[in-house]
Amino acid sequence: MSPPPRRCRRRSRGWRCPAAGVLNRLPGHGDVLALTLDDGVNPDVVRLYTEFARDTGVRLTFFVNGTYDSWTANRALLRPLVESGQIQLGNHTWSHPDLTKVSTSRVADEISRNDAFLKKSYGVDAAPYFRPPYGNHNSTVDAVAASLGYTATTLWSGSLSDSTVITEDYIVRMARAVLRRAGHCARAPQPPAGHPRVRSVCAI
Repeated sequence: MSPPPRRCRRRSRGWRCPAAGVLNRLPGHGDVLALTLDDGVNPDVVRLYTEFARDTGVRLTFFVNGTYDSWTANRALLRPLVESGQIQLGNHTWSHPDLTKVSTSRVADEISRNDAFLKKSYGVDAAPYFRPPYGNHNSTVDAVAASLGYTATTLWSGSLSDSTVITEDYIVRMARAVLRRAGHCARAPQPPAGHPRVRSVCAI
């Protein structure tokens, strides 16, 4: 499988670039789910999710904060899946600030620095997929992101939450549901302690 063309994503019938604007649902109808993970605070968590994708064939999208060591520590494991198109990387800013509370120049720097990191580390352009930290954005943030090629502000329609404690049982049940939707019979892995933010963009 070849990697996606610049600023496009794979669909079942070929490549399609998303329309500009806010994306919080998959296009179309049906039993389809996109599983996305944010930040990358814990290198072991990133490794285990990457191994989960490798071992099951499930597609994932990581919204990367380049400031975390996870993305360099796991580069050798992750890069082949990124190059094949199985794992999509998106821009989540360099260090996860609330972009609505910082200067325009800081917004541009956060997105640009992360963009440069992804290109250098993985050889990919994450545009147009941009996820503002905490989901906080406004017309200024959107305009700056769009000027840098990040025209699809990608949010979510369901979440395991940012700060509440999630039980291991809940994560295992969620992972098994993902496998069932993907048509896999593989056993869901045991989740690691300190899981990252997990968000899903659903079309159901």
